[in-house]
Amino acid sequence: MPASAPPHWPVDHPAIATGRIGVLVVNLGTPDAPEVGAVKRYLKQFLSDRRVVEIPPLIWQPILRGIILNTRPKQSAHAYAQVWSEDGSPLAAITKAQARALQAELGDAAVVRHAMRYGRPAIAGELDTLIAAGCERVLVVPMYPHYSAATTASVLDDVARWLMATRRLPALRTLPPYHDDPGYIAALHRDLSRQIAALAFDPEVLLLSYHGMPERTLHMGDPYHCHCRKTSRLLGAAFASSHPGLRLETTFQSRFGRAKWLEPATDATLIALGQAGIRRLVVAAPGFSADCLETLEELAIRGREEFTGAGGQDFAALACLNAGDEGNALLAALVRRELAGWL
Repeated sequence: MPASAPPHWPVDHPAIATGRIGVLVVNLGTPDAPEVGAVKRYLKQFLSDRRVVEIPPLIWQPILRGIILNTRPKQSAHAYAQVWSEDGSPLAAITKAQARALQAELGDAAVVRHAMRYGRPAIAGELDTLIAAGCERVLVVPMYPHYSAATTASVLDDVARWLMATRRLPALRTLPPYHDDPGYIAALHRDLSRQIAALAFDPEVLLLSYHGMPERTLHMGDPYHCHCRKTSRLLGAAFASSHPGLRLETTFQSRFGRAKWLEPATDATLIALGQAGIRRLVVAAPGFSADCLETLEELAIRGREEFTGAGGQDFAALACLNAGDEGNALLAALVRRELAGWL
């Protein structure tokens, strides 16, 4: 509730809201529509981020503007159209639902907003909204279990730019990576187990597919690869007890450009497994907190084509935690922990 000006203030002093706690849930982003123009604007912002493409701008920008933005938007728009719903982009709709569920969990104890690193709603605008609501303490929640400079650090870069341009600043906290958090591993294990039990077939392989990164980022000190591998090890231990006959494999998807990327590649592995005689397979994406183009089109549609085209028979792409019971409970637990001493 906005505070009134204290009696000793000048009569014309504006009322200033104070004393609140804010939580900003941030995910990657999405075009506004599955159309070439909207996708082009989104890709221009995304691929101009120097955390995402670490090629000197003098070299990269002519390639981006002269080639990529004139060819890739049409292909990407077609892919987005296959997963778009009445609620719009799946990622946007799910992230909004996650923030809404978190608000219901926290009640009046905090003001919860959501933002996208690329596209809308923008981080700066949502931080302004939290300040206007009287939030003097803000927790920024990058929805990435595994730290990468291209994801978590990019979110914090954008927050830093807002800090440099803003006069009235709140106290800030940020959610750390949670790739090995026992609650995260348990939530994934329970949710994936539930989905597997509902299938009409018993899978031989559970493929854990993470978003890829150029291999050089590993050698430059980015812990992303190690975080992903640790999640897989911990999930492997959990599934070894509950599903002793299930084989787990770890792969990396969404390769782009000519650079060497983290391996093994998801698409190549799906084909190799089909050719090797695996007939029943499920794929999950533990690194994504919400289903999006990479899970719904790249894995669920193209992944099925790759696996069955190579001889596979039964295939299922399992949903992310999304705004389901397990996902909402995990997010609330992580946020409450980081708000300790504030709430």
